[in-house]
Amino acid sequence: MTENSTFLETARRVIDIESRALTQLGDALGDEFDAAVNLLLSAKGRVIVSGMGKSGHIARKIAATFASTGTPAHFVHPAEASHGDLGMMAQGDVALVLSNSGETPELADLVAYTRRFSIPLIGVASRAESTLIKQSDVGLILPKAEEACGTGVVPTTSTTMTLALGDALAVALMEHRRFTPENFREFHPGGKLGARLSRVRDLMHAGDSVPLVAAKTPMADVLIEISQKGFGVVGVTGDNGALIGIITDGDLRRHMDGLLGHTAIEVMTKSPTTIAPSALAEAAVGVMNAKKITSLFVVDPDGNGAAEGLLHIHDCLRAGLG
Repeated sequence: MTENSTFLETARRVIDIESRALTQLGDALGDEFDAAVNLLLSAKGRVIVSGMGKSGHIARKIAATFASTGTPAHFVHPAEASHGDLGMMAQGDVALVLSNSGETPELADLVAYTRRFSIPLIGVASRAESTLIKQSDVGLILPKAEEACGTGVVPTTSTTMTLALGDALAVALMEHRRFTPENFREFHPGGKLGARLSRVRDLMHAGDSVPLVAAKTPMADVLIEISQKGFGVVGVTGDNGALIGIITDGDLRRHMDGLLGHTAIEVMTKSPTTIAPSALAEAAVGVMNAKKITSLFVVDPDGNGAAEGLLHIHDCLRAGLG
């Protein structure tokens, strides 16, 4: 057996141990989970998440997940709490405190503060008889499961279960609040995720930059509009201002003979593919790829049929899509 194969066996053993522990965790959850979610929903202030050491790292992630999914939350370091940061907690908040043993000494002042000022406390620990759980209004107990390190001293399985429990709480809160991708984007405007959740209206060209001509416009003037706007396409509008057609380079080639003797309505392709301004920009990219086109006129399906803008594939690519 090679050394590398030994590494692979270790990896599979660790993942197997932790996956079995997650199954145990799911099976062990009961009414106390519902009670914890209801307590979090009742918070008029914020969810204060705290933990020490490895539990502290998990607590930071849980707080960040809550905050980005519609549940105001922040992390309070228990040691810093004893030196002034207890002031970050107030009545109306709910505390979520993590400790595998339930006996972490650095948590004592924070737990005492919640009791003194009637701040609801949700404790997460592996021992039902621990101080943390006994002091908590709701106790979430991690099932007995071996740590994946083999020695039982390195937090591995226990932190994985705690992280999964935090995710379960966050998703339960999201689903209750009907938290949508639109809400999610409000907290994630940057990066790839923000791009994927961008709306067509966020990226489209609007106003005078949109290439449009009236139906009876001579093709000589149509060519000028196409050239000046620089999208290689022009929309054709009817008497009521609604978009009734589109002229692309393909249409120009098909009418090359005597082109300048025609008007826009005689050259255009009727009923062009359009996209709503509220659609996800990623969906617009999918339409353009499927239709093998490079731009879409933006038309509100609940409006009067007028073109509100134009979305070009280059706009999507610059935003990180495609």
